[in-house]
Amino acid sequence: MTTTLVIIPTYNERDNLSGIVPRVLRSAPEVDILIVDDNSPDGTGELATALAVAHDRVSVLHRRAKTGLGAAYRSGLAWGLDHGYERLVEMDADGSHQPEQLHRLLARLDTADVVLGSRWVSGGEVENWPIGRLLLSRGGSLYARIVLGLPFHDVTGGYRAFTAEALRTIGFTRVLSQGYGFQIEMLWRAHRAGLRIAEVPITFVERTQGVSKMSSGIVGEAIVRVTLWGLLGLPRRIRRSRLAPRREPARV
Repeated sequence: MTTTLVIIPTYNERDNLSGIVPRVLRSAPEVDILIVDDNSPDGTGELATALAVAHDRVSVLHRRAKTGLGAAYRSGLAWGLDHGYERLVEMDADGSHQPEQLHRLLARLDTADVVLGSRWVSGGEVENWPIGRLLLSRGGSLYARIVLGLPFHDVTGGYRAFTAEALRTIGFTRVLSQGYGFQIEMLWRAHRAGLRIAEVPITFVERTQGVSKMSSGIVGEAIVRVTLWGLLGLPRRIRRSRLAPRREPARV
């Protein structure tokens, strides 16, 4: 039985989906794919059904409406756990996450509970991003790292792998954020739970077809939630600093 599931959420990604699914199947013959479609008006759901009929390693979960990336991933992760998968991967449909680099995440998952595909570690990079998008992503990661005390380089990226036990520990069904906020909250919960979290370098490629789902509302939600989480976690960090052993000054 295949133990790894790659979850690909879609909304109006018909042109991209037709390319990304064959790439995953070629690059990682040991994994299954779940397409989670939010009732796309462009026919993505119908294409997903056709792909599932043509490939026994592909399944599709049709949702009634577009309610956000976080909701789509929660549904997909729950489906995966219900079907007994031991390792679950988040991957965008637009080609920005390279299926050819999936092996990096899965290999590292042998010794970690959560693996982040990172654009901002040595060996990671982005291609074809405008300066505004680059500053937004780097700034968002930096703000969340500082406010939440997260010791990771890329806290907003969406190319990630989890063990089933890690997802249960995180309590992903209680994660209500969307977009940036969803990815940040999942990582924040994993870190607070003491899970083993690793980063591996990836190359993030800007989409060439379709329209990005990023919006000012998604960014604003993430900023508000991160600030609130930081305020909630501040007493805990203060207690840790007070309990930390004091270092004696070096004697000359």
